[in-house]
Parts: sequence; structure tokens; C-alpha cells
Amino acid sequence: MNPVYSEASAQLGDLMARQGIKLVYGGGNVGLMGVIADAVLAGGGIGIGVIPQSLVDREVAHRGLKELIVVETMHERKAIMAARSDAFIAMPGGFGTFDEICEIITWNQLGIIKKPVAFYNINGYWDKFFEMIDHTVSEGFVKLDHRENLIVESNPEVLLQKIREYSDTTSDYWVDFKRI
Repeated sequence: MNPVYSEASAQLGDLMARQGIKLVYGGGNVGLMGVIADAVLAGGGIGIGVIPQSLVDREVAHRGLKELIVVETMHERKAIMAARSDAFIAMPGGFGTFDEICEIITWNQLGIIKKPVAFYNINGYWDKFFEMIDHTVSEGFVKLDHRENLIVESNPEVLLQKIREYSDTTSDYWVDFKRI
């Protein structure tokens, strides 16, 4: 992995600690989220992890967190993280990241939650993802206001500022029934 991802993740974690932002995340000690958690803790911040027992058994649980919630399933994990979070930041990642952030986008779209969803666009990582989302808008599968409601930013300070200034601008309807 390009070290630019770890460096930017540590920068975000440090910034979160300095701004008094609690970290609620999947509870691991590996990957970019492990880097962020370490930076938050090193900066005197608070980290809360939610992790399934199967990952604890694989010894990937972060043991330095203020609170580590161990659950049985990934569904429980995602529900608790969604309930305990005020906003969401998608870091560069793989299938698990895609799964979790797409579920949160969908929950916002359906009105289950109304919370900021942001993408930390380190090294242009999310550019192709947003090309696909823009294609879904142009083809009429996603409404433009739902696309515009997503925050995409490469500067961590601006990212956190945009989250603080977030105002949900989406309509109550996610399907244009006239087009179907």
C-alpha cells in the first residue's frame, strides 16, 4: 500500500483528537482505521470500537480503546456504529468499506438516518467510485440531490469542516416514479 494513505490517516486521527471528535469505528488494530485509532489515542482522544467476536478471535481487536463493544454479527456491528455515530467518513478500503458506506448512503437515502456521509479522498482514491455514482445519476437511478448530499474531500481540515456545516438537502423521495 502507498504510504500516503497511512500518513493522511494519521493526520486525520490527530486532527480529530485535537478537535475533540470521538472515533467510533470497527474496533480493529489493523489497516487505515487502526492508524486513525492510534493517532486519535496518541493525541489524547477517545476511541470506541465495535467488533464481532470472530475478529477478536483473530486478534485484530484494538486493546487501547476507551470502549470495545464485542458483538456476534456484522449486522449488529453496523447498527451499533450507525446509532453511536454523528457522521461517517469512508477511508480508502476494500469490500468491507464499500459494504458499510453503501449501506449508510442507502439509510440516508431512505430516511432511516439523516447524518453526514463523507469520503476522505486520499490520493484520488474515491474518484472512480464517484464516476460510477455520477453515471447512476445521469441514467436516472439516483437523484442528483442524493449525490450532492455526499461530501468528498482530500483535505482533512476541510473534510471535518464540511461535516460540521452539513445540512441534509435531499428530498423525501428517492425514486422518480414518472420515469419508471
